[in-house]
Amino acid sequence: MHVLFMPVWGSSEYSGFLQKHADETLFYNSLDKPEGSVRLYYCIHTKGTDTDSSCCLSDTSVKMPLSRSLSMTSLSGVLPAWEEDELPVEDLLLFEVAWEVTNKVGGIYTVIQTKAKITADEWGENYYMMGPYFEQNFKTQVEACEPPNPNIRKAMDSLIHNGCQVHFGRWLIEGSPYVILFDIGSAAWNLDRWKGDLWQTCNIGLPYHDREANDSLILGSLIAWFFKELTDNLGDKPNVIAHFHEWQAGPGLILSRSRKIPMATVFTTHATLLGRYLCAGNADFYNNLDKFNIDKEAGERQIYHRYCLERAAVHCAHVFTTVSQITAVEANHMLHRKPDVVTPNGLNVKKFSAMHEFQNLHSTSKARLQEFVRGHFYGHLDFNLEKTLFFFIAGRYEFSNKGADIFLESLSRLNYLLRVHRNDVTVVVFIIMPAKTDNFNVESLKGQAVRKQLWDTAHTVKEKFGTKLYDALLKGNIPDMNSILDRDDFTIMKRAIYATQRHSLPPVTTHNMLDDSTDPILSNVRRIGLFNSRNDRVKIIFHPEFLSSTSPLLPMDYEDFVRGCNLGVFPSYYEPWGYTPGECAVMGIPSVTTNLSGFGCFMEEHVTDPAAYGIYIVDRRFRSPEESCNQLTQFMFSFCQQSRRQRIIQRNRTERLSDLLDWRYLGRFYIHARHLALSRAFPEKFKVDPIAPLKTEGFRYPRPYSVPPSPSASLHSTPHHSDVEDDDDDEPYDEDEEAERDRLNFKAPLVLGAMPEGKKKQPGESGN
Repeated sequence: MHVLFMPVWGSSEYSGFLQKHADETLFYNSLDKPEGSVRLYYCIHTKGTDTDSSCCLSDTSVKMPLSRSLSMTSLSGVLPAWEEDELPVEDLLLFEVAWEVTNKVGGIYTVIQTKAKITADEWGENYYMMGPYFEQNFKTQVEACEPPNPNIRKAMDSLIHNGCQVHFGRWLIEGSPYVILFDIGSAAWNLDRWKGDLWQTCNIGLPYHDREANDSLILGSLIAWFFKELTDNLGDKPNVIAHFHEWQAGPGLILSRSRKIPMATVFTTHATLLGRYLCAGNADFYNNLDKFNIDKEAGERQIYHRYCLERAAVHCAHVFTTVSQITAVEANHMLHRKPDVVTPNGLNVKKFSAMHEFQNLHSTSKARLQEFVRGHFYGHLDFNLEKTLFFFIAGRYEFSNKGADIFLESLSRLNYLLRVHRNDVTVVVFIIMPAKTDNFNVESLKGQAVRKQLWDTAHTVKEKFGTKLYDALLKGNIPDMNSILDRDDFTIMKRAIYATQRHSLPPVTTHNMLDDSTDPILSNVRRIGLFNSRNDRVKIIFHPEFLSSTSPLLPMDYEDFVRGCNLGVFPSYYEPWGYTPGECAVMGIPSVTTNLSGFGCFMEEHVTDPAAYGIYIVDRRFRSPEESCNQLTQFMFSFCQQSRRQRIIQRNRTERLSDLLDWRYLGRFYIHARHLALSRAFPEKFKVDPIAPLKTEGFRYPRPYSVPPSPSASLHSTPHHSDVEDDDDDEPYDEDEEAERDRLNFKAPLVLGAMPEGKKKQPGESGN
């Protein structure tokens, strides 16, 4: 089997490496179908020219129709009724392969960790995860045990007897799935031989200095070897399904398919490799998807070999999936294959028995944030904490990709609007993005110490006051207030007040930054002039570390912190999925996202009016940056003008959307992908009609009847809050009645693959 291979543009390192190869390379995306149903792809490589010979994929024989992409627009219901047979899991073995199994690196760890429970519940002891072995991770996260399946034990022993270490156990997470971990170091002596195998198989060469790519090849070779031994032992039954995540798992898929190992394969890209690099370089990515010279761009960034691994894995897999509709468009251009299924990322949602319970958690966590703010702004605490809203942005420090640039500019404009309208609301913004620091900021630590000292002083005086008052009342006397507190008490209180005076502004950052002068966030804070002055209605706190309950400064874990906030703001430019707004939703916290994030696209398709349910979607795809910035500013300003009751109702609705993000619902897309892969790998045993759309019944959440129907409609008639705006806070809120109103207006799902009416088509976007 020959795998698609492309010429290197802009990278002299590989030019001689490829010189000897033929002008034409064939790639067979064989699905092990009967003769005549194989699809051939041609890639013309013209030697000695500068012309763009990027891949031209053309069908030369298409007797088996392509399966249609499982578009989110076709599944707009919350719980669609899947009319397909359940898989006979007792006759199957499911393996999930990822570099982040027991090894936390990024977001894929969250995906496979949270999905483990529903998959283990479905597959029982026939579900296994596979990844690299790291001694420390194994000791702290895995309980070693013996494989329940003797065939797996035999396959492991075959590798072990040949000098490669393989470890087995239960991963100590929800669901306790079995894990098979391969020791890369013990097999590194085979690297040169396996590089030769990869070159002979698909003409992809790996440079010696790219350790991550070399480790991926070692892991992939061990996995392919394991699958070969396993399938030889199993024979015809049970059949094997292998699901590979991201390019690091790609070599295992490529080698397994090239060796014709009888198993069904699924490959999922959570974000294309080249897409990450292009967006990190501030390229106008989505408007130029059809204009990029893919090979040239990959070569210039010295990642061509990685790109080849990713693309080969995509085309080798029986089923190719990605996590969102926006990433499906990206993959179609970057990797030249349209995803067969979109598999959105979910969470394990834990519902409370009573609606008020999560509201109580919000109040408790908010009180802890208020205590931190009292210390951080000591000496400048001239704003009402009861009318203070907490906004936050969190994630990897990717200044442009995560939308921190547009967020900071919008905060400047929000500050202007709040001051012009003399609004008594104050917004405290937390920026939680890890950066290089050397320690906590002294001023930040001092602030918390001053707050604690003031609290202790007040508590001491209160105890003394209470004792004297109690004694006087027991004697039947009305105490003289002047005699209850003596001169020493007043002295102590005055000293405490003087201690809260400060001559500098509250710090913007809680830590000492190593690159203070060049840090993008701090540079933009200086540009917009938000220095936490008394006149500013928007205050900024940059916490350049992930949160921890053991921190001496802000001792809260991330979940408690999110619950205490009022609004999460994630105006990302490049976000294949986006867990942060999803985590906000399941905790009942409204959030801002964009139509360039997978989460935002998902909500647009499922919810008629996302803003009414606390999901504000900024248009960054079809609007200019200036227009997007103004839209974000308007969202935040409108949110600031909501009454307390409106925010409570909105949190109830936001939390109700958590059903959409539950793995118990979204896991069904993975079920369909596996079924589709089995039908292509073993067509005589498993049948799926590749043309017929899924027969589902669904609905979309409509706009609720009650306030706030949209951000603009929830504005007050004047820019000032009424002094009695909270008088109606105790007005009954019937959750069952709210839900019934929703269900009266459920809408049928949109037609598969149809473009929503009035939506502008992205340049280069295909119509299917």
